[in-house]
Amino acid sequence: MTYRVCFVCTGNICRSPMAESVFRARVEEAGLEDLVEIDSAGTGDWHEGEAADPRTVTVLDEHGYRSEHVARQFQPSWFARLDLVIALDTGHLKALRRLAPTEEDARKVRLLRSYTHPSPDGRTAADAPGDACADLDVPDPYYGGADGFQECLEMVEKASTGLLAAVREQLEGRIA
Repeated sequence: MTYRVCFVCTGNICRSPMAESVFRARVEEAGLEDLVEIDSAGTGDWHEGEAADPRTVTVLDEHGYRSEHVARQFQPSWFARLDLVIALDTGHLKALRRLAPTEEDARKVRLLRSYTHPSPDGRTAADAPGDACADLDVPDPYYGGADGFQECLEMVEKASTGLLAAVREQLEGRIA
């Protein structure tokens, strides 16, 4: 009955571990930690085995989030056990959908920021064709300064509220 969510960015040292930490806190605050499993990974293997970027750890610590993390690369076989794969930008969305073994698996991939403002019919911007969802990217802070990591955290926090509501709805549907 566990609902499994995996956040994915490029190298799994900045955005996705940040999203994993924030969402884990939201899930714990909601008392759903026994029902939701949260993970993260990267589309590439550049940083496999490394800790999160020190700037990610700093911004998480400053805001009271736990930040234990070891980077790894997303594997297509994971789709079988995951309920939701959360991409941090449009490039990740496209790469993950290409990796998906089936159409059903491809439908599991969503953009994180699409949960900031879902449409009234429940569709997210991740359902839109082409570049319609590019403005929902969480920008990669890796090549910038501390401000970029703070901005990233703010985007992740805002989207996590909507994501939690969507996951809670899925959980209620499984119980009903």
